[in-house]
Amino acid sequence: MQLFLIRHPPPRLAAGVCYGQLDVDSEDPQPTARRLRALLPATTPVIASPLRRARTLAEALHPQPVFDERLLEISFGEWEGVAWEQIDRRLLDAWAADVLHFVTPGGESVAMLQARALDCVRSLRGNPVALVTHAGVIRALLGHWLHLPIDEWSRLRLDFGSLTLIEIDASRDDLQQTWPGQPRAPAILHYLNR
Repeated sequence: MQLFLIRHPPPRLAAGVCYGQLDVDSEDPQPTARRLRALLPATTPVIASPLRRARTLAEALHPQPVFDERLLEISFGEWEGVAWEQIDRRLLDAWAADVLHFVTPGGESVAMLQARALDCVRSLRGNPVALVTHAGVIRALLGHWLHLPIDEWSRLRLDFGSLTLIEIDASRDDLQQTWPGQPRAPAILHYLNR
C-alpha cells in the first residue's frame, strides 16, 4: 500500500501557543496543493483530519475528500489555546518524563493518538491513498513502521506542507499479532520526505 502522508500548511496562530485540536485557519493552501498535486498519482483518494488547517488543503487537492476524526492532531485538553509558558511547569515535566503515556488534563496521551491513527490506516481500502493530517499523527505512524523509540520519532522533521511517501506491506505489518521471539518483518519498503 502506498500512503502519502501530508502535513497541513502553517496555521494562522501566534507563536508559542499550544494548539493540538484547536481549530484554527491555515495559510492559503493553494500553493501547497499545486506543488503536491504533481507528486500524487491521478485519482488518489484523499482522507483528512476535519480540522480547518487540514480540511482546506484536502479540499484543494481533491473534489470529494473524506474526513476522519482518527486523523485529528493530539488533544491537549485544557492546554489548548494556552501559551506554553503559562502551562504549569510540573505538568510539563511530568509529560517530558513519560511522553508516550502522559495524559494532559482533559486530553489524551501520545499512545492514544498513535492507536487511533493506526486504526484509521488499518481501515483503508485502495491504493494509493493520501492522508492530510498533522505532524503528531504522521510522526506516530512513522514511528510505528520504522520501529523507532518515541524519543526518536517524536523529533522527526516534518515541514508544513510536506509529503512523506511510505510503501507498506500490510500483510506483514506488525499491526498484526506477533509472538514472543518472532522477528518483526519490516513494514517500510520506501521512505521519502519532501
